[in-house]
Amino acid sequence: MPSSALPPPSAPTHLIRAHLTAANALHFSSDNERLYSGDAEGNVIITSTRSLRPLANWRAHTNSVLGIEEWEDNIITHGRDNKLHVWRLLLDPARKVGESATTPGLSKPELRYSMDVNALNYCRFSLLPLQDQTESGPVALLAVPNLIESALADVWELPAQKRLHAAIGKSGSAQLSDSDGREPINPIGIIMSMHLFNGPPSDESSKRQLRLLCGYENGSVTLRGYRHGEWRKPSVEGIDWDTLWSVKLHVESVMAMTVNRMNTLALSVSADHIVGRYDLDVASDGKDPERVADACTIYRTKNPGNGSVAIRDDGRVCAIGGWDGKIRLYSTKILKPLGTLDYHKKSCQAVTFARYQHEQPIPTDDADEEEGFSEDEKAGRRRWFAVGSQDNRVSVWSLISFEKT
Repeated sequence: MPSSALPPPSAPTHLIRAHLTAANALHFSSDNERLYSGDAEGNVIITSTRSLRPLANWRAHTNSVLGIEEWEDNIITHGRDNKLHVWRLLLDPARKVGESATTPGLSKPELRYSMDVNALNYCRFSLLPLQDQTESGPVALLAVPNLIESALADVWELPAQKRLHAAIGKSGSAQLSDSDGREPINPIGIIMSMHLFNGPPSDESSKRQLRLLCGYENGSVTLRGYRHGEWRKPSVEGIDWDTLWSVKLHVESVMAMTVNRMNTLALSVSADHIVGRYDLDVASDGKDPERVADACTIYRTKNPGNGSVAIRDDGRVCAIGGWDGKIRLYSTKILKPLGTLDYHKKSCQAVTFARYQHEQPIPTDDADEEEGFSEDEKAGRRRWFAVGSQDNRVSVWSLISFEKT
């Protein structure tokens, strides 16, 4: 029987029980060798996906971890303590991953630098690695909520720690007055989720235009574009950032949002039973309201209360983590149900797919052969899927390929 015809797995393949509080942030490394997990007490654990043993375990923040991401030889962690830390990834290249996992006295990554951020939103950072290189190494852009106003966004340059774009969303934003006429009210509320990416080239340059997609407290999602092709040109007060479109599909706050690797499709979930689907290719410039309306679609599910969402690398499959502890799999094209993963007893705080490049063969080197780690095992690990729950556990599932979805 072909693998695509097999039913979804009925139980997790692996369980990580190292966290003592809710596991609410997850990330697979680009080579699928490491699984990063963060919890409500600020602890971060790096787990070897070969041995399922910890490579590192340390308290990165004094409050809950909002996000983790590996970037080159760095680990970026973002916490509710209003700090964003950049750590040096310390893995001995002379030591095999499986061996390093068994080493007693796990090392703490070296802290390279820290930044003050605004964590009121529970909104994790968005990282955009660039092709640019400096004397300090690779360059990336980092989007976070504005330091003062949580309805606005800032974009920073790393490793320079330079704020390039400040208060995105302020220029041209509408405000309502309170009933007594004294205080302005932001009708959209604070930013709940964001994604920074490169859109098509701007009119004045062949360089690609920066785009920032934000999900808000009032249930709306807004796409903004920087009108200049040169990202190094700074902006303040949101000037030169145009609102391309804004739609409100949810009746409750956007609890989580994800964008596929090609930056052509976004999904949002909320406390309501709605899944918002946004075709970023079709609604690329926002000039045609009808095209924007057609590109932003409401899918009504039978399950309200969703707090996490992820899309697999190939864009075919998405996963939605519910407050009821269940994870529901869908095809991203038409949100057709593909199955339900049922293990956790409490809310699923984070979901993530392993890196999945189906069309690319995975070479097996001599070291892998010595360890008995075959190409089939590597290919199987691409189908891994991880869930972080309020029950303190991280579950790892081995999914089928869903090639016919």
